Amino acid sequence: MNYFIVDDDISVRAMLTDIIEDEDLGSVVGEREDGGTIDASLLETNSVDVLLIDLLMRERDGIETVRQISGRYEGKVVMISQIEAKDLIGEAYSLGVEYYITKPLNRLEVLHILKKVNERIVLDQSIKSIQRSLSVVTDQSPVAEKPTKPKTIKEEGYDILAELGIAGENGSRDLLEMIDHLYKDDTLDGDDSISLKSVYQKLAFHRAGEEAKNSALQREVKAAEQRVRRAIHQAISHIASLGVDDFGNPVFDKYASAFFDYEQVRKKMMELEKGKGHRVRVDTKKFIQMLYWEAKRNIEK
Repeated sequence: MNYFIVDDDISVRAMLTDIIEDEDLGSVVGEREDGGTIDASLLETNSVDVLLIDLLMRERDGIETVRQISGRYEGKVVMISQIEAKDLIGEAYSLGVEYYITKPLNRLEVLHILKKVNERIVLDQSIKSIQRSLSVVTDQSPVAEKPTKPKTIKEEGYDILAELGIAGENGSRDLLEMIDHLYKDDTLDGDDSISLKSVYQKLAFHRAGEEAKNSALQREVKAAEQRVRRAIHQAISHIASLGVDDFGNPVFDKYASAFFDYEQVRKKMMELEKGKGHRVRVDTKKFIQMLYWEAKRNIEK
């Protein structure tokens, strides 16, 4: 595989290059310190399979660069992101970026994600090869698929929660109603200043009705917060258990670093493997945002 690295931190570029070459993942065919110095033709000329690009850069950030090369660059994009920039991560998600590496870099996380990217590329190439072979063997027009009713954001959200192992948890209903409200209000698009408190309050108001007293609303807010937090803790336990059983599990690969802090997932895995107690933190805001973005992207495909 051919890699191209774009990051304004020379130490990050050096570390990524070392991992790629030390682990025989491929070759680094080029690097730049800003997104404004690359375009689709440069990537095509260098036969780049994987573009690793920093989310935040001085001249042109990773989001704008991905938007510029969209439709002309056919390789995979791995975004190197900081957790604080959740609004930009959401926008990257909408542009089709499926792989993320968080800063500061963790060698195990980088290695795991890049191996998965390589496997995905090989799989995509195999599928295209099979499709080409079938098109040669059969000279039949594709059968028109029967149109299906698109899913709602709550239905897509439920499927995601099922993969996370918490579809049956009490907090799952709260989570689904939250993303439904966010979708109807379009609250999250391009806005990283979302207040979880306001989302909980809207949810409580919707359930309790206009006649409910303030004390009743506050009780419902606190109850919903507890249910959601318990559900997310169950989700990280489920994901960690999948990683312990099979580090290459596709569900683990899909959600471990996207919905959670990868370091916290690793701590939970160590707890399950060695029986040691580790205090695991969950980022409720990040989880809800990623659930919303993933469900929204699925219904808008």
